[in-house]
Amino acid sequence: MSFRLQPTAPSRPNRCQLFGPGSRPSIFEKMAAGDADVINLDLEDSVAPDDKAEARRNIVQAIGDVDWGKKTLSVRINGLDTPYWHRDVVELLEGASDRLDMIMIPKVGCAADLYAVDALVTAMERETGRDRPLKFEVIIESAAGIAHVEEIAAGSPRLEAMSLGAADFAASMGMATTGIGGTQENYYMIHEGQKYWPDPWHWAQAAIVAACRTHGVLPVDGPFGDFSDDDGFIAQARRSATLGMVGKWAIHPKQVALANKVFTPSDEAVAEAREILAAMEEAKASGAGATVYKGRLVDIASIKQAEGIVRQAEMIAGG
Repeated sequence: MSFRLQPTAPSRPNRCQLFGPGSRPSIFEKMAAGDADVINLDLEDSVAPDDKAEARRNIVQAIGDVDWGKKTLSVRINGLDTPYWHRDVVELLEGASDRLDMIMIPKVGCAADLYAVDALVTAMERETGRDRPLKFEVIIESAAGIAHVEEIAAGSPRLEAMSLGAADFAASMGMATTGIGGTQENYYMIHEGQKYWPDPWHWAQAAIVAACRTHGVLPVDGPFGDFSDDDGFIAQARRSATLGMVGKWAIHPKQVALANKVFTPSDEAVAEAREILAAMEEAKASGAGATVYKGRLVDIASIKQAEGIVRQAEMIAGG
């Protein structure tokens, strides 16, 4: 292992990120009262071009007027390839209160994209006297984004989280699908006459997790488009959690509870983690570097895994 230790990712709940269009201010109070850890008010894909200006005004007002509780509050701005993004940043920094925690930057293709937004945000913060630095989250949605994922993860000290945007990513890659996440019908293997469906998003998610963990950024799974398919959502969320992602988007309120359940350690998992830590303490007291717990070897690596589970549970309970 490198003597340069991996930085620790931000310590905050991020099990579910609930999205809502800025053009529908009537839903903001319901979003704030719900159980999502992160609220993403959207200025991008869910807002028609003619509604962008009004959506900005709605969001700027709601940031200060709505009681968001302890939730992380983020606004997804428009992409850097549009004429809207700079006005998004300027109006948010000029008009919104310091209650805004983050902005989400879509379709990031290289570290220079982060630099451009960072430069504008920094200038606006200095101009407006904002006390609390605005944080960033980004979406990987292109072939360029995944090719440059590690430089993006290291691209700004403001960066806290990174997500995979499956739909635009699939289009950029030329993938033969119109689905947003989940199993793809024609992506299968045959063994002894039976079809088996592997996960076409696995490699991209693994690349994002590796880049994020290297640079102290939270890796988050993106949207699952079929909000009528609870089992499909849960299956993808569990795969993502197994890979090391900390949460998942919700594009419909019903998906919030599903994501929270998957990304909250169970009571059994937390109890087992505490028992492993206790067993290792006994082993250390006797001079041993490893021990046996329920018939399996546990060592220093096991401590790190168990500590992560306990820390996550305590953070969620305290949130």
